[in-house]
Amino acid sequence: MDEQFLIALAKLPTGYSRGSYCGGSWGITVERSADGRRVKLYGEALGGDDHVSFNLYRVAGEPRLKPCEMPAAKVIDFVLGFEPALNVG
Repeated sequence: MDEQFLIALAKLPTGYSRGSYCGGSWGITVERSADGRRVKLYGEALGGDDHVSFNLYRVAGEPRLKPCEMPAAKVIDFVLGFEPALNVG
């Protein structure tokens, strides 16, 4: 698992937030389990039809990325390229 991806994912706020990716506006929701062993992200292009969705599990301390019906490269690129907005409101 790419360390840069894990660092970028850890920086994303839990809950709903907005930001930009590849010049477009996106809304994302990040959920983290209380024990820290699962992270779920769902994001969609605002005003578009693109989306990104995955779960990241930690099994025996090792991260396992499980994209939802899309290539792993798409979710990795998204997390690395997503820029959260300063304010949601």
